[in-house]
Amino acid sequence: MKVLLYSDHENLIEKSGIGKALEHQRLALDASGVNYSLNPRDNFDLIQINTVFPSSFIKSLISRLRGKKIIYYAHSTMEDFKNSFKGSNFLAPFFKFWICLCYNSGDLIITPTDYSKSVLYSYKRIKKPIISLSNGIDTSFYSYKEEYGQRFRDKYRIPKDKKVVLSVGHYIERKGIIEFIDLARGLPEYDFYWFGYTNPSLVSLEVKEALENKPKNLYLPGFVDEYELRDAYMGANLFVFLTHEETEGIVVLEALASKIPILIRDIPVFSPWLKDGLNVYKADSKENFIKKTSAILKKDLPDLTEEGYKVALDRDLKNIDKKLRLIYQSFEEKPTKEPSLFEKYLKIIKKPFKG
Repeated sequence: MKVLLYSDHENLIEKSGIGKALEHQRLALDASGVNYSLNPRDNFDLIQINTVFPSSFIKSLISRLRGKKIIYYAHSTMEDFKNSFKGSNFLAPFFKFWICLCYNSGDLIITPTDYSKSVLYSYKRIKKPIISLSNGIDTSFYSYKEEYGQRFRDKYRIPKDKKVVLSVGHYIERKGIIEFIDLARGLPEYDFYWFGYTNPSLVSLEVKEALENKPKNLYLPGFVDEYELRDAYMGANLFVFLTHEETEGIVVLEALASKIPILIRDIPVFSPWLKDGLNVYKADSKENFIKKTSAILKKDLPDLTEEGYKVALDRDLKNIDKKLRLIYQSFEEKPTKEPSLFEKYLKIIKKPFKG
């Protein structure tokens, strides 16, 4: 079986979680030896679609007409579309209708967590089977090296004894950028770094005002490549993720693999695989975030990084690769001998016309 890994408008998704998930799929298939292609013009038996642009939906429909098997990756939900950019809440119901149309065009839907699976099943329009499978993480890439962390501190001229709090994401309300700014303001004795960027013309007025009035101990280096971000994970003292909604949160997997202490918002997507006080710390209010951030940095709370690393190992791309191969094999076990609709159509139009 030959697999086509399909996505379009990669320039729009390369800095997003979807772009990272697609990269992880490539790495997993490289390691497994699965015959796959990134060229939409190649022949294939199964297409794996990661985007919900109109051209993605059309590609899915054409693939179905040609009798190909289709896996649609559900990286997005209406819930994580909300509070993302100006007008997103108004457009959310239309987005929900659209993604249901896209996902239903496949034979199988894969989504990263049991939580996002439950969200999709709550949409009455979803009719296709859904399975949960993590986006995975390349734990070998995030193998800890002191020199990585030192490179981060050297670049930003951070004193050795200065405690640094890190977060990653777009400048959008859903990611918790406003609360992160408030957290930095409430703990002026620490430095806060937010890696990521969103065009100011796309963000809400609340986010824009919060950014314009950020405290002096908050730094915004913008978008950086994965190597520099790895340095930051290993040079910082705490990763805080204040997101309100995710389908998984790849940056959390990166932090787990980097063995940095983690404090996240207590929301359903992180249960039950992340447990408060066992492999991460969780909080649910501004007061608790301030309290736990200070306690972790002062080492008044136990170090959970080794337990967190076990979670990353369970989601290593080697394990994701094995599960993907099992999914592909399930399609191979039930080959169809019936000609596809596309083949039937070709036979019809090739017949000579008899007037």
